[in-house]
Amino acid sequence: MDYIVLDMEWNQPWPGSPSSKKVLPVQIHGEIIQIGAVRVTEDNRVADEFQVLVKPKYYRRLNRRVSKLTGIKESQLRDNGVPMREAIEQFRDWCGGDVIFLTWGFDDIPILRENLKLYGIDDGWVERWYNAQMIFNAQTDGATAQKALKTAMEIFGIEATRPAHDALGDAYHTALICAKLDLKKGTSQYKDALKKHTDGFQGDQLPGCISRKVFYDYADKREALGAMSGPENKCPTCGKQMTGTRWFAQPGRRYMDLATCPTCGQFLIRVRLSDQPDGTVRVSRLTYEATSAAAETYARRAEKAEPEVQRPTSQRTRRRSKLP
Repeated sequence: MDYIVLDMEWNQPWPGSPSSKKVLPVQIHGEIIQIGAVRVTEDNRVADEFQVLVKPKYYRRLNRRVSKLTGIKESQLRDNGVPMREAIEQFRDWCGGDVIFLTWGFDDIPILRENLKLYGIDDGWVERWYNAQMIFNAQTDGATAQKALKTAMEIFGIEATRPAHDALGDAYHTALICAKLDLKKGTSQYKDALKKHTDGFQGDQLPGCISRKVFYDYADKREALGAMSGPENKCPTCGKQMTGTRWFAQPGRRYMDLATCPTCGQFLIRVRLSDQPDGTVRVSRLTYEATSAAAETYARRAEKAEPEVQRPTSQRTRRRSKLP
């Protein structure tokens, strides 16, 4: 049995563009444009590599943010990309039969499964997967917060030799980290690590999530949270303005709030703030059903914690949002 360390890049349409208004057979959060993978053997040896550019079918115009981040150009996808079905066939042939997938984060496999369903391709072969961040945390400092790939590399003294935000480059660096972990132990104890992470209310998309969006270019935390509790605090069902309760802070610049729509009732809002290269703040926002486990976590926190952030009396927002 081998471990396949997987990383992908995907494209999203720019809000308001014709592509963003397309009604697809399956809802996706992004269309895959690059797959990179590295094999790690049972004896923790970093082995062969795989990469492929995927020619998009639905979101053909490359989001300029995605292009800037990854360095991928539309011309590369047009000239060198292969159709999704062919790319997956190549990838499956390379993987072989008895494999376990490892990713750095919770996003890649859900995105892959969405894309497979969109093309009517069986997704049962990717059921066995683990977020290597959870194994890394469990076998290092025991933290519940997700660590950036760069941070984990620094902890293990691994020098970056491949480009970041490149599917194969990120997969290779992740594989070097995984090769230093006890993967057999990590996968067997994964449920405990995941439960600790979930109880810490970190970045996993818990059951009950009904909406995901990313917002860009806020001046600071105050403006970002003001927008999330003000003009961007819209009901995911009917689109009406919602009112919030209060923000509670969690490790890793994460915050949660319980919002109420006058028509549809309550929803839990989770946001994560991160800095952009130009110094502005990006917000990743998840909306959950009020009956979800995530909302129950908020209720427990509300009983014993004080909010770190008070709501601004006036709020202004600028900028755009897009699906993550």
